Amino acid sequence: MNYDYLCQLRNTHPAWRLLTLDNAPLIAGFLHRAFIEPNKRAIRQRELVTALDDYLYDLRQSYGETLYPRHAREYLDSWAHADYAFLRKYYPPQEDEAEYDLSAATEKALEWLNSLREKQFVGTESRLLTIFELLRNLVHETEIDTDTRIAELTRRRDEIDEEISRLRAGDAPLALPSSTQVKERFFQIEETARHLLSDFRQVEANFRQLDQKTRERIALADKPKAELLAEIFGEQDAISLSDQGRSFEAFWTFLMSLERREELQALLAQALQLPEVSSVTSERLLAGHPQDSWLADYRFHLSEAGEKVQRTAAQLVEQLRRFLDSQMWLENKRIAEQIRTIEKQALNLKHNPPGQPDFAELQEPKIALTLPFTRSLFSPPRKIQMLDTAPLLGTSEFSAEALFNQHYVDEALLKNQIARMLSEKGQAALSDIVEKYPVTRGMAEIVAYLNLANRDEKSTFDEKQRQQIPWRDADGRQRYADIPLVIFTR
Repeated sequence: MNYDYLCQLRNTHPAWRLLTLDNAPLIAGFLHRAFIEPNKRAIRQRELVTALDDYLYDLRQSYGETLYPRHAREYLDSWAHADYAFLRKYYPPQEDEAEYDLSAATEKALEWLNSLREKQFVGTESRLLTIFELLRNLVHETEIDTDTRIAELTRRRDEIDEEISRLRAGDAPLALPSSTQVKERFFQIEETARHLLSDFRQVEANFRQLDQKTRERIALADKPKAELLAEIFGEQDAISLSDQGRSFEAFWTFLMSLERREELQALLAQALQLPEVSSVTSERLLAGHPQDSWLADYRFHLSEAGEKVQRTAAQLVEQLRRFLDSQMWLENKRIAEQIRTIEKQALNLKHNPPGQPDFAELQEPKIALTLPFTRSLFSPPRKIQMLDTAPLLGTSEFSAEALFNQHYVDEALLKNQIARMLSEKGQAALSDIVEKYPVTRGMAEIVAYLNLANRDEKSTFDEKQRQQIPWRDADGRQRYADIPLVIFTR
């Protein structure tokens, strides 16, 4: 964040530009009231103009008739202009009335302004517990040591068993959260839920930016169709395979699961029925904030936000389809024009034949003939005469015993041995396997084990640790192979 970057950000970023305007209180207050409080993703133009007219009327009644003299439609058009981009004005498919939606930058500015409000209750314990729980899950889920994972799971099981025993004995639970802790965690849930909904506008903006770049590239394209499509699909795959794209795909899969949605709705309903949460909701209703009950319909808000992102991504696919159709139409049109040109030239020659006799030349027609008598006569194959005498053995200058001492390593047998070891425990090192199933084929069998581990995605090689694999050669001598630690995982 150096000086040049901040100067550029102040001049180009809509969120900073909004905060520096003289009528920023009007813009921020109305947009927060129209979009954020009722949690609306898009509003039709007629409805938004009416809402802004009522908002301006209230302000003029309180602060004077000369305050903000322009019409509501003019304000909305200026806020949606490219110079400001506080709103996004667009026409839905098959609709003739425009709609408005908040831009991602505007929502960030409204969130920042809302964070400046002094909070009577700042939850620190729940955030610390959340960080602690996330760290513990991260470390535990990435732990590859079996003993450590077993110890952690055993500790959790003991805690659960102890809690079950206490409840069956009629004792009180070990630890119930206090009223303050319940409110604190509920506030954190609300804050996280709102941030999640606001993040969808940024995801939608990214897909919409890709769609805009695609349209511009198609309009100015001078490359072949195949090369242009390869670049466009490459960028789309890059977004889909990015961390943001993978995260949204996982979210959409989660949301499309009926079991998950019902579980989310049930948990929200139970949480809102808690006495501490009900008291918070009642206080908000008495204070004139009925919109704060939006969390009860949170899954519908998530579905609406995710559906808008999906529709934006579908627009990109529709644009590519139209591009292919237009290219096909242009190619057919070019072929039809060439045929029409040939027809015109033929009609012109019909009415104005050339005077010279040799005005055109054609290659002489020629038929490829193959006469029967040009083929060669049949000649019967020669029979090989076999002698009854025994063949003589040849001599060589080297020993051929090595050719007869080869032995076959059965990979299927090795796979079965690995599978039997993994059925007993989740993972096994190669040294454990050869201890139970000794090596009988020498170094070739060890190489076969390494080949199987290399082709198995679940197997790992640890170059920092070494292991000694023993076997006996044909002379009965004990030999060892020094190889990296190889671990097979089920």
